[in-house]
Amino acid sequence: MNATLAPVPPPPVAPLAPKVKVSPATALEVYTGDPNFMASLARGLVVIQAFTPQTPQMTISQLSVRTGLSRAAVRRCLYTLVKLGFAGADEAQRYSLRPKMLTLANTYTASSTLANAAQPILERMSAALGESFSVATLDGEDIVYIARTTVTRVMSVDLHIGSRLPAFCTSMGRVLLAYLPQDQLESFLARAHFTQFTPRTIVNADKLRLALRNVRRNGYALVDQEMEIGLRSIAVPVQAPNGRVVATVNLSGHAPRMPMLDMQTRFLPHLRAAAAELSVFLR
Repeated sequence: MNATLAPVPPPPVAPLAPKVKVSPATALEVYTGDPNFMASLARGLVVIQAFTPQTPQMTISQLSVRTGLSRAAVRRCLYTLVKLGFAGADEAQRYSLRPKMLTLANTYTASSTLANAAQPILERMSAALGESFSVATLDGEDIVYIARTTVTRVMSVDLHIGSRLPAFCTSMGRVLLAYLPQDQLESFLARAHFTQFTPRTIVNADKLRLALRNVRRNGYALVDQEMEIGLRSIAVPVQAPNGRVVATVNLSGHAPRMPMLDMQTRFLPHLRAAAAELSVFLR
């Protein structure tokens, strides 16, 4: 009688090492040795970008931790920004940006054909449909709003021109990622930090690839409560004459009053018409 051999258990699978988020200062090291790269200007921009709606005021120590820059480097950047009127400090030496910073954003919006063209188109749609619309572009791992109209506040965070949201879990981000060249998409997936914002959030690269393939096949992205519970959004691509997707138009609304079928049948044609109109301005 043959003895029954016990099954050999598979070798243990080593857990994937968690992605380490690189500090803004560390990210600048790639330019070390480039004689044309102005490191002091780059550090100043890093300090400016450290301020957010959640952290509008910070001390030198807090900025040093957030940026990865030394306290001395942060102090010099802030000294320059204060002297030029772009920043200020209160009695407790907590620094914040000043209204003069808006001149930088205004320079972009005034010189951007897409942003200038988008705003009246969005306002026209909002007036006709009574909903909130946005246009955004991709910047690193985030989308950045370049035009927006708000009828009702649809998120707990107050969004405005210049606001940033993660690309991987937003409808606008999905559109912009779906049309990236394959090498750029793989580079994004390799460095992306997938945060579980809600139980519905896709936090797996393979599942995100599948979602992005569906976006390309359908020509739009519909994201249901992945960024915030109760928030549903749909977005379409804006294409340049060479076929490259340079921006995206989006509608966001409260899930309880905006069924997905309604978004696809009632609002999607308006979004596609707006995207086609915007594409004309890129010629």
